[in-house]
Amino acid sequence: MDTKNVIAAISLSAAVIIIYSLFFQPDPATIKKNLAEQNKVEQTTDAPSLEQNENLVEVSREEALAESDRVQFENNSVIGSISLKGAAIDDLTFKDYRISLDSDERVKLLAPRNIQDGYLVESGFVTTDKNIQIPDSDSVWTLASGRKLTDQTPIKLQWTNPQGIIFEKEISLDDQFLFTINQKIINTTNKKYDFYSYGQIIRNKTPEISNFYILHEGLIADLDGELIEEDYDDIQEKKFSKTAQNGWLGVGDKYWITSLIPPRGKEFKTTFDYKKKYRANFVSTEPLELSANGTIQEEIQVIVAAKRVNVIDGYAESLNINKFDLVIDWGFLYFITKPLFFGIDYFFNLLGNYGLAIIAITICIRLVFFPLANFSFRSMAKMKALQPEMARLKELHKGDKMKLQQEMMGLYKKEKVNPMSGCLPILVQIPVFFALYKVLFVTIEMRQMPFYGWVKDLSERDPTSLFNLFGLLPYDVPSFLMIGAWPIAMGVTMFIQQKLNPAPTDPIQAKIFMFFPLFLTVILAPFPAGLVIYWTVNNVLTMAQQIFIIKRTKVKTI
Repeated sequence: MDTKNVIAAISLSAAVIIIYSLFFQPDPATIKKNLAEQNKVEQTTDAPSLEQNENLVEVSREEALAESDRVQFENNSVIGSISLKGAAIDDLTFKDYRISLDSDERVKLLAPRNIQDGYLVESGFVTTDKNIQIPDSDSVWTLASGRKLTDQTPIKLQWTNPQGIIFEKEISLDDQFLFTINQKIINTTNKKYDFYSYGQIIRNKTPEISNFYILHEGLIADLDGELIEEDYDDIQEKKFSKTAQNGWLGVGDKYWITSLIPPRGKEFKTTFDYKKKYRANFVSTEPLELSANGTIQEEIQVIVAAKRVNVIDGYAESLNINKFDLVIDWGFLYFITKPLFFGIDYFFNLLGNYGLAIIAITICIRLVFFPLANFSFRSMAKMKALQPEMARLKELHKGDKMKLQQEMMGLYKKEKVNPMSGCLPILVQIPVFFALYKVLFVTIEMRQMPFYGWVKDLSERDPTSLFNLFGLLPYDVPSFLMIGAWPIAMGVTMFIQQKLNPAPTDPIQAKIFMFFPLFLTVILAPFPAGLVIYWTVNNVLTMAQQIFIIKRTKVKTI
């Protein structure tokens, strides 16, 4: 077999692997989960189910907020309000995050239930006793203590049913994203009752999602150590339910998470379902007995957060929440992706710019792979030196492929050349490339972070285009023609780098290789600018190392 064919096949296969991994390949954990789901039987318990009221009239956000009295909350990170009607956390805005670079409007996540984008968190107690009235979404609570919820001042809400049973919620807020709800029932009667605590996240419609297989957006939970990830369309097709002793549940977007942590050490049933709206809820399976003239209480925690790594990891550690760090979708290359983020973040703190941090981490990666690359480039340089002899053998034995193969193998053995070694750097860098793409794609730290010049957001594509001369011509181009300066620089460096490698003797392969840099330029143009900067700098460093090795082996380059 012609070794040029082998090299060409492996190089093209590497490109296919990259593109397939980025666009089509689902996470192996998801595959495993889906296979398990085929045999899953929904668990049932004696815990009551949560009813859902669908008779809502949609209004604007402003109208919905004005429909009921509210308790305002605010700290350094979030601002919003809690509706006294239903006592739901249904209005939350992130103070530090804009919806876009060209807008000062902040990201609003939670919203009242009777608007199109309704998204809220509610909690309380339910009972199987039909004679006991419990608070629902229409119940109007009173503010028993406090005026405004802050990280310094908690509030207390109260509602009393006709039987004289008092329901209370004491809500506190930390200085970031954590709500702690101590919910209590005070019995003023001479009867005893059983109650079950619950928490529920309701989302009215499917949000705009990235629709990439490499990122999970939807309903998520950790139940007794098992990570559950259900996409929105999965829940529309089939309800999920499972009972567990420990864990958490939530609804995750690319950059935001809304989550519930049930009472610790007590069995609860988690349900994900869709009935005109999405619900993620838990109901305790062990009843709390409310004795005559007695009191019961339970504490649940609500985290509505931006997915900053230090914030999420901080809550996971301080609150001892197992696998909570996985609300950030690090993927199956977790062991590469997360350390890579910490490396980039370290250089950002050192250099003050994530673009420079990406360049710095690229240099570090090149240093790590330096010995392997040296070995590979020496072999490739020798292969290039053997091109004339290989061409002579191919012409000499063009009618006898077996003889040609024997002569080629003899030549490789004599010159101590391994034709496969040139592929090693490509194969080794695929996981690193994919991990860096994950970091740029899923971490909010990269969101709206600028580089120098025209790149204002490293997590988005290069905004310039060759087809309007990078903004010099006064018209916009379609998105598919948005091939910016950095992707072009990447393609040029790849073309030059290709010229340093042994050229295929097969003319068809030579033409394919000639168009390969152009192909990748078009494919990678929509990718985050930070990733294209990484690839371009990596190409430059690779060429420098390759030229040095070639000169030492005295091989003519171009």
